[in-house]
Amino acid sequence: VQLVELGGGLMEAGASLSLSCAASGGSISMYGMGWFRQAPGKDREFVAGIGWRGEKTYFEDSVKGRDTISRDNDKNMVYLQMNNLKPEDTAVYYCAGTRKYIGSYYGYEYDYWGQGTQVTVSS
Repeated sequence: VQLVELGGGLMEAGASLSLSCAASGGSISMYGMGWFRQAPGKDREFVAGIGWRGEKTYFEDSVKGRDTISRDNDKNMVYLQMNNLKPEDTAVYYCAGTRKYIGSYYGYEYDYWGQGTQVTVSS
């Protein structure tokens, strides 16, 4: 399975941005999916995860209430809607897939990763 993230860019604080993750080479319908991010000089961190049927979602505390994760298994797509962006959201955002049906908070449990898309939020 190959994953490609789309939708990054330069945004102002307070704006909204939607990221997409397009999967190819296989179906992600049986995979838990997640979004991670890595800011310059920092470790990669979990942002959001979603179970294989989309019934379970979970978020890192700093984005809880601002971000939404969703998926469309028919289209082989995963989405991250980010609202009220803050400068601390600046990072490269990665889409990832895991064979754990409910997804995971832990990057080492993910089997597939995209190349990442840059999100920059100016104050």
